[in-house]
Amino acid sequence: MNQGPETTAVVKLKPGQEKRVLGGHLWVFSNEIAQAPKAEPGDLVSVVASNGRPIGTALYHPHSLIACRMLAFEGVEADAAFFHKRLSAAIAYRDKVRPGETAYRLCFGESDGLPGLVIDRYGGVLVLQVLSAGMERRLALIEAALEELLKPQGIYLKNDHRARALEGLPAECRVLCGSVPEKLQITEGGLRFWTPLTEGQKTGFYFDQGENRAFLRPYFKDRVVVDLYCYTGAFGINAAKFGAKAVLGLDSSGPAIALSRENAALNGVEASFEEDDAEGALQSFAQGKQPFKPDMILLDPPSLVPAKKHLPKALRQYGKLNSAALRALPRGGLLATSTCSQHVTREIFVQMLRFAQAAAQRPARLIALRGQAADHPVLLAMPETEYLHFALLEVL
Repeated sequence: MNQGPETTAVVKLKPGQEKRVLGGHLWVFSNEIAQAPKAEPGDLVSVVASNGRPIGTALYHPHSLIACRMLAFEGVEADAAFFHKRLSAAIAYRDKVRPGETAYRLCFGESDGLPGLVIDRYGGVLVLQVLSAGMERRLALIEAALEELLKPQGIYLKNDHRARALEGLPAECRVLCGSVPEKLQITEGGLRFWTPLTEGQKTGFYFDQGENRAFLRPYFKDRVVVDLYCYTGAFGINAAKFGAKAVLGLDSSGPAIALSRENAALNGVEASFEEDDAEGALQSFAQGKQPFKPDMILLDPPSLVPAKKHLPKALRQYGKLNSAALRALPRGGLLATSTCSQHVTREIFVQMLRFAQAAAQRPARLIALRGQAADHPVLLAMPETEYLHFALLEVL
């Protein structure tokens, strides 16, 4: 392995711990290390097996559970050329899976060989989330590569994710360069959406559900649709545009509801959006207490699993929501439901739906089981990169 000049420290693994990493997984955990260097958070290191065999180059953090984030299975330098090459490859991939589009997830961390870096593109504006100390230290190189490749109007740092605290990084949201509006318009699947950049959830728009929204379009025709946790109304507006008889979107966020109404008007569709607690409203639907009688429910709750230890409680909550949704639907009704946590695997998701169906005592069949959009690619060796699960169920 050719060792780059910045790579000075060596991380030596315990016997037998190299197998998962050599199989393509990009994380080395602190308890897998036999010999740790004296290094600062974000330093570049060489990772070697217990017998001294070179494995690759990583970004190191001495105080994090994820001690090493692999950059390459060879010697590399995390320099300007490295970031230009990796970001250029990320853009080329989106040109293939999102041809002609300018709004999408441009970089999905480990899946694009840039662990701890998330970039969403909104036309001429880029929104970054930096989740690792290694990427934080090289932010100037990342900015320079993006400037050269895309010449953006502005770059915004949305660094308020809780994962930053695990790397000892502060929460901050600020303009990195150029000019960034509070919101701007994007197009997805022929529909237009105002998207909040500085005050929105996550990085502004849920691109990961884009292909699932398109998939549902034939199923909306002549349906009475409830869109729960509707955020900016993207699912509900798709429903209204593609033949739903009536659409009601609910969200507990007043600004989200205001934006949903604005987006409905922007697309010339009739849909009602109301500020309400989605969970409470769903129980009310299940008990038949609502005048609005849906025969299709869109259920896309936020992640309820901030850490693996919360998984059992979260599954009970997910099960309760899905059970109520199934009870609220008539025979022939459709439930489009999702989870968005890396701790909920596809198998766990399907098992939760089985329990929810049993609790509701409403037989259902699985029409489709899907995942995140192609601009959020799944790294085969890293189950952690497959976080979104989506199912369409029909009540029998």
